[in-house]
Parts: sequence; C-alpha cells; structure tokens
Amino acid sequence: MDRGLCQRQEMDRKETGIKAGLSELFFTFLKLGAFTIGGGYAMIPLIEKELIDKKGWFDREEFLELLALAQSAPGIIAMNIAVSVGYKARGKSGMYLASLGAVLPSFLIILLIASVFTSFRDNPVVESIFKGVRPAVVALIAAPIFRLAKSAHITLKTMFIPIGTAILVGFLGVNPVWIILLGAIGGIVWFSIAKRKQT
Repeated sequence: MDRGLCQRQEMDRKETGIKAGLSELFFTFLKLGAFTIGGGYAMIPLIEKELIDKKGWFDREEFLELLALAQSAPGIIAMNIAVSVGYKARGKSGMYLASLGAVLPSFLIILLIASVFTSFRDNPVVESIFKGVRPAVVALIAAPIFRLAKSAHITLKTMFIPIGTAILVGFLGVNPVWIILLGAIGGIVWFSIAKRKQT
C-alpha cells in the first residue's frame, strides 16, 4: 500500500477522537456481545449507551451515521459496528480484536446451547421464559428508535419518510437495500437542489 495513503488513513483515525487501547476495544465489544440479549436491533440501545454515554467515543449524530453505515453493509449490525469502531480506533489490529470480542460470546453460548438443546427444548419452563423475553425484545428495539429520531432531526414534515419505509419493508416486502439506495440518491438530489438555491 502507498505510504502516503497509509499516513492519510492514520490521520483519519486520529481525527475521529476514539482513544482506546486494543484490550479496551476487545473487552468493550466482548461485554456488548455477552450481555446484549436479543441480537440485531435489540442490541442498539446497549451499544448506544456504551459507545456514547460511557466511552464518549461518539456523539449521537455520529452514532446515527455509524448505525446507517452498519445497516447498509451486509452482515450482522453489531459486527459491522465493531469493525468500524475498531478500525477507526486502532487500525486493522483494533478491527480484528473488536470483531473477535463481539462474536466470541455468541459463538460460545450458541455452541453450548446447540449441544444440549434437544434435551430441554420441550420443557414448559424454558418455553415460558422465551415467551416472556419476546415482548422485552420488542421494547428494546423500540426505545432507541425515538432517541435516534431526535438525532436525525425527524419532524412532522419529514415523518412520512420513516413511516413510508416501514410500510414498504414491513408490509410490502421491499428489499431494504433498495430503500437505502433510494435514500442515498434522494439525499444527493435534495442537497444539490438546496446548494443551487443558495448560489
């Protein structure tokens, strides 16, 4: 890789303001991976609290941008965030360790559950536990939506965008990739028009 490019990437990482050692990155995402029950979007409130409130690595607008990037890339959202944060903080080493921390608890827990699942899957107590966890997971998903909506500056005038997106994806089965691409194109067109009006 070109030395100048490496230097620019290193400067970009320093400008992000993420100051974290390799062990801190690993254990931060290890904790997130171990205690964020529900996976997927249910992990967002805990990731948000850890990265913004506790670590101070991002403000809410930066986290919203990171979340949008993680959602637009293929793969698990928590893993995508770990890759991005780890790389911004400590380059490739940080990326590998943050990713390992994020995935290790799930891997070990699923491996353990898979080995004994057949012996307790029909247990009424276990079934009751899973039924009780489901509503809590829905609440965990809903809670960060309202906080992130404020950071995204969603108003009554722009409310049609998330509502329309929810209808298209949830009820009409439109692939989210097309929504993301359409949003990106719409954003480019909107800001191009706004810039022309200013000049």
